[in-house]
Amino acid sequence: MPELSEPTVAVKDSFLAAMAEFRAEGRGAPGEHTMIAGEMRQYGDTWDTDAGFVAYVADLRAQALEETPRPAHFVPCTTFWWVEGPEYLGRIAVRHRLNEHLLEEGGHVGYDVRASARRRGYATAMLRAVLPYAASLGIEKALLTCDADNVASRKVIEACGSVLEDERNGVLRFWVPTT
Repeated sequence: MPELSEPTVAVKDSFLAAMAEFRAEGRGAPGEHTMIAGEMRQYGDTWDTDAGFVAYVADLRAQALEETPRPAHFVPCTTFWWVEGPEYLGRIAVRHRLNEHLLEEGGHVGYDVRASARRRGYATAMLRAVLPYAASLGIEKALLTCDADNVASRKVIEACGSVLEDERNGVLRFWVPTT
């Protein structure tokens, strides 16, 4: 049964295969501003080595700590991986607070499911599983956003009890209770 896991080196091979699936979809392009694209650009040249992957996992874990240095426009963020044994299926990240940008289009939570694992309910299960963690951070309602034409993501967010607040510049903004 799939479960949330801290990022771990134990799923390296499967993780790299998942990143190849994302690249095949065109993810990671210079103009893409998602977490996964940024990580592909920052770590993609080194995470195929053992040392590079260990450093990547350590950096991901450190991002949850308030004291970790980060760019001024970034906030602390806890990343979980959705895994089943040694199989990496996806990721979900909880931003500990909102800044001006995240309030508009990033939200508290972002997630991705690898192409070969889609249409199995994993994104909905990940979101449901991570909401108690968001609540433990003091987030009563989590902001989730998706592009207006992203029907799959909209269905995931709606399945978790969301309330649509509005649409801004083609981005839908939903509030999801965490308890």
